[in-house]
Amino acid sequence: MGQQEKVATSLAGAVSEEISASLTAVDAELARRYPGDPGTRQPVHTVYVPGDVFEPGTLRSWGDQALAALDEHAPDAASFAAVLGIPEELAGPVHDRVRAKLEREPVEDLRIDFEDGYGPRPDAEEDEAAARAARLVSEAYANGTAAPYMGIRMKCMEAGVRDRGIRTTDVFLSGLMAAGGLPEGLVLTLPKVTYPEQVTAFVQLLEAFEKAHGLDAGRIGFEIQIETSQSILAADGTAAVARMIDAARGRATGLHYGTFDYSACVGVSAAYQASDHPAADHAKAVMQVAAAGTGVRVSDGSTNVLPVGPIDQVHEAWRLHYGLTRRALARAYYQGWDMHPGHLPTRYAAVYAFYREGLEPAAARLAAYVAKAGGDVMDEPATAKALSGYLLRGIDCGALDTAEVARLTGLTREDLEAFASPRRGDLTVTAP
Repeated sequence: MGQQEKVATSLAGAVSEEISASLTAVDAELARRYPGDPGTRQPVHTVYVPGDVFEPGTLRSWGDQALAALDEHAPDAASFAAVLGIPEELAGPVHDRVRAKLEREPVEDLRIDFEDGYGPRPDAEEDEAAARAARLVSEAYANGTAAPYMGIRMKCMEAGVRDRGIRTTDVFLSGLMAAGGLPEGLVLTLPKVTYPEQVTAFVQLLEAFEKAHGLDAGRIGFEIQIETSQSILAADGTAAVARMIDAARGRATGLHYGTFDYSACVGVSAAYQASDHPAADHAKAVMQVAAAGTGVRVSDGSTNVLPVGPIDQVHEAWRLHYGLTRRALARAYYQGWDMHPGHLPTRYAAVYAFYREGLEPAAARLAAYVAKAGGDVMDEPATAKALSGYLLRGIDCGALDTAEVARLTGLTREDLEAFASPRRGDLTVTAP
């Protein structure tokens, strides 16, 4: 072992204590503002359906229409892979999993829309539609036909529609309570947020509802939709979206990019409004940095190019949607919008190809990391965090199986979750 070194210090213990005391408030602020990812499942997409269109069979209908589109325009694994450029070795696994997903769980997140997709209606008509939506959502959760996440997008907090948005939210939530309570998968989306004060106002509304029904404070969370330039860059030059997250007081669950409203807001002409436009990339990059570490997730927007019409036109729309989805995944935008049943095959194909092509490399890297980890081993936890998060997302969406991940890594799901959500400041990882 050699000669034992003599350890010398120059500072009294009081110095460390004083420094720690001076940073107590910072420690608390870090814990409050940056709790890290919540560790819950994030859906790969959000499907929007107008409030007057949603029916008990809507989810199954979307799945059936998506399957019919596959049967008509790419009836087997080889033809589907050829359209999208999926490597031959992935063609069968991706195609089979896409079909199984469309049969089992075609929609992961549904938003019943009372904003742009619904438009202005007489108050009595919107009241009726909101009450009906609450009843149908409650019934879906009760009979097992619900998507993992469901909720509404109400009208925004701007003056012209504010009262209507507040009332629709109240009618919908009250209907859920009357039918047995708020489902675990409930999600609300607040659109066209421009000022943090509008987020504060929505928090006030939810606080009042929780108090009226004796619910735990903070029970109802919501997504913030980013559709205006002012939500990215405020008049004073700061990132307003960061202040919006703070204004939500822990209730914000996501930031959703609104492709077409935002593009129009910054003057992009209609022919060039797309989620890969430089203006979109800038907005989402700001959203991503503002949300990092806060537990708030970022979602990409949608494409308005629908896979309908002649087969060549459908294939072209599929290639566009597949490419945009793969591009978003590479940029760590793990969720997006789907506006048509024909988008579902390419949504899942892109997601499944992304995770399956990276399965073995990711598993090998993680297994190697674990093999050299020990109680007294210093290593880079960010490596294990990123790799574990990747594998968990693949499992949650159906791209990967828990058993195959365990076989390749030697880790259980609980192990993966521990690596994906390490404690702040914990720089050592003990192998399971």
